Amino acid sequence: MLDPQTIHERIKLIESKRESLLRLLEQPDLGTLRIDVNQALEEIDDLIDEFKRTFPESELN
Repeated sequence: MLDPQTIHERIKLIESKRESLLRLLEQPDLGTLRIDVNQALEEIDDLIDEFKRTFPESELN
């Protein structure tokens, strides 16, 4: 079982990688992969929102 601090660190890591997906969406030749990238962004956002609801005192910086 993970402690809240470890989860917080992993969420911060995931959030930092979100920017890479946003940059990927800017590529004009992405094709159908754009659907997968959008889905990944939605899932990351949902994960971060759920984390914030579960640990409301935590701040992701």
